[in-house]
Amino acid sequence: MDVTIINPILSAFTEILPQIGFQQIEKKKVSLVGSTFSYDGVLLNIAMIGSIKGVILIGMTSDCAKSFASKMMMGMEVTEFDKLAQSAISEMGNMVCANACTQFSKINVGGLDISPPTLMMGQGQATLPVPQAIIIDFTCDNLDVKIYVGLA
Repeated sequence: MDVTIINPILSAFTEILPQIGFQQIEKKKVSLVGSTFSYDGVLLNIAMIGSIKGVILIGMTSDCAKSFASKMMMGMEVTEFDKLAQSAISEMGNMVCANACTQFSKINVGGLDISPPTLMMGQGQATLPVPQAIIIDFTCDNLDVKIYVGLA
């Protein structure tokens, strides 16, 4: 996978999060992982189709997801990762990935579309449709978030 493919996703994430209430978005590190990896918590899966194909996944612990949803809902207490909190996280993923499509169009990569988000919760393994994925670790107002990019 071409590492320059992550720049539109980085731009989208850092543009959208301040719009939904986050003030400090810091990229911690970028690394590679094989096509299969384990997760524990919440993993949001959004497929990208068109001239670039694959998936973008956004992962965080369950506690982080509750805090993230609370922040998005203007500080409303989230004690359980219920349907409302799940919807907030899914909407954040929609916004980031839709903005990534716009960012790609700015570098003449057009014709992209995204799938509705699939939210996975608990512990498990994910297998991406590419030999290697790029992981970008972020801290967003002291909440740790991982973005897995499996695009080709």
